[in-house]
Amino acid sequence: MYLIGDQPPYAEKLIASLQRIPELLLEGLEPCGEPIELGAVDNLYDHVSGAQLYLLKSGLLHALIDGKPLFYIQEGDLIGLRQGLNAAPCTYLSEESLTLIPYDREALFRHIHTDSRRQEQFTQYVLGQAALMSDALAHTKQPEVRPVTGFQHFAPGAELIRQGDEADHVFIITEGHAEAFVQGIKVGDVQKDEIFGAMALFTREKRSATVIASVPTTVMMIPKEQFLALMQSNPRIAHSLIESMARRIDLMNKELTHYKQQAQK
Repeated sequence: MYLIGDQPPYAEKLIASLQRIPELLLEGLEPCGEPIELGAVDNLYDHVSGAQLYLLKSGLLHALIDGKPLFYIQEGDLIGLRQGLNAAPCTYLSEESLTLIPYDREALFRHIHTDSRRQEQFTQYVLGQAALMSDALAHTKQPEVRPVTGFQHFAPGAELIRQGDEADHVFIITEGHAEAFVQGIKVGDVQKDEIFGAMALFTREKRSATVIASVPTTVMMIPKEQFLALMQSNPRIAHSLIESMARRIDLMNKELTHYKQQAQK
């Protein structure tokens, strides 16, 4: 996937990172049918089933939302994961021949669910595409009505989120590194490609920690409403994200226990 028009460096790096994920997700999973060969098409889903997922093996697809061309689907992309990403209908068309490899949707989700690393990669892939689409859609609107979405840059020492604030976005670091603090005590690190800020959306409480950039950092932002819609339409993503957050909370608890033990000495 890549956006139409000039792409800023952070978008290029994110797209390059996302482009490697489908191959990792599909490793060890057999297609559910023979490759599908198509010529030029005005609407892809006039020729294939919407119940399956497809790996674009060769060719290029133009993606239009509300009739406006916003991005391309390129070789190596997965097609069919848009459910819950955006309510606007998307039409895929091509002016050249295409080769699609079909995969059973449920079989792919079961395959992803058996491995925690694949779960995290899948979540990164879907949320990354959601952020790119939001950014593309935002740029089609007038500046005064653009939603706060897409990407934001932070200098070292800047707060990405603050403990006690309202939660209205989920974040993924695309470049850089940050540290998490609770009541001024460092409780963990937030690495590149890591999702953070989701816990408060699930619990509907205020931010439980402050996250501060330790180096120049770029994050992509997914609005709360879009994130919750995505979780509702893809429960497996929610499950894998909850498992990931549980592991992180366990590490944070260990950090706090260690800090208390050191303070008591």
